[in-house]
Formats: sequence, structure tokens, C-alpha cells
Amino acid sequence: MKHLTVIQHTSADYLGLMEDHLEGRRIGFSYFRPFTSGGKLPEAEAITDGLILLGGGPWGSVGDRIVPNLDAEIRLARMCLMLEKPVIGIGLGAQILSLAADGGASPAPLQFSTGHARRELDDALNGYLPLTSPHVVYMRDRPEPPAYARILARDESGHPAIFQIGQSAIGFTGHPGFKLAMAEDLVMEFEESPENPAPRFTALGQMKHEMEDALVPIMTGIIQLTGWMNKN
Repeated sequence: MKHLTVIQHTSADYLGLMEDHLEGRRIGFSYFRPFTSGGKLPEAEAITDGLILLGGGPWGSVGDRIVPNLDAEIRLARMCLMLEKPVIGIGLGAQILSLAADGGASPAPLQFSTGHARRELDDALNGYLPLTSPHVVYMRDRPEPPAYARILARDESGHPAIFQIGQSAIGFTGHPGFKLAMAEDLVMEFEESPENPAPRFTALGQMKHEMEDALVPIMTGIIQLTGWMNKN
């Protein structure tokens, strides 16, 4: 069984709908929560089959509120890239992936938005990325992928929504498995939250089935690119 290392930056932001897809394929995963009392980042040798870096709510990577352990997480992601181990970055995690790949990140205010991303390349995610897919962002700052990255999809403002580094490292500025409860918990977990989030709560609730449907081919593409179903 493959086993993934998942780094959380807040208790509210987790794999969400992606959990069922991994469990259904018998792909194990362990959460690491360095923000908790006694919590810490994984040792490099503990990352066996892949690394997933999750979102950070109001934490960012270059602006007014930089997540603790940023440099250590960049080193972990860079190590995985050098060893050609899969890395999935979501939200803040996509910023960390970009920085680890010699790209960058740009300051931006905390954003909570619901919309759609549009595919740029027909072979994106091994050909499984839908032409349009839900794009739900809860993030401060923005990844700036390196010039050699493949931009798989862009958001409605033209910014990279999904990008690929090498064969098996993928960054999502939005969370493809985001749940309404996660957004509600993020608002409650931190004193800082987006202004008037209620309309986005409503929009996210209305997108539930669309997100579930889009996640089926998205996860198929991720699993194929990462080789997580391949036998050792």
C-alpha cells in the first residue's frame, strides 16, 4: 500500500473530499500538524510515496502573515522534487511548491472566492482535467510558478489555477476537494476572516455536486501522474 505524508497548516483545512478517493484506492495517508502543541513536521525519510501540502487559511508565504516553518517545508518539498517523489500543493501548499521549484509567490490579501478554472492544455492531468472545473480559493498570497512549469488551467482572472512541475508535482491554487464545513470552520478558527463570507458559503453549498463530479476525473489524473496505484 502506498502511504502519503500530508502537512496541515490549520485544523480546518484538510484533504476534504479527496480522502474518499484515496481510501477507495487503498492509498494511506498520515496528517502532520506542526501548529499544534507538540506537533512537528515529518522527518525527510518519513516521506515515502509522496507529500501533500495543504492550505493555510489566512497564513501566507510572502506577505503580512507568513506561515511558521515555511523554510523547513520548502526544503522538504525541494527534497521530494530532487528525488522525483510526488508533491501535491493546495492553496498555501501550491505557494510552497512553487518556491521549492525556484518559482516564487506574490503578496495578495486573504481571498475566499468561488468560481471556475478553465483548462489550458488538452493533456492536462493525463487528459483527465475537465475543460472547466470548480475553483474554490481560501488563501492569502499567490503562487508564481517557475517559467518551466506547465500551466494546466487558469482562473477567471487569468492567474494559474493548476500547474505542473516535472512529471508528478502539481499545484492547485484552489482546493479541489473543499467542503462548505471547511470554509465555515476556517472563518471560526481565526480572528481574521474574509469580509461577509455568507454569499460564498451559499455559492459553495450550491457547487457541492459539481465539485464531487469534477473530482472524479481530477483524482484519476492525479493518481496516474503520481503512480500511486503502481505496485512497488
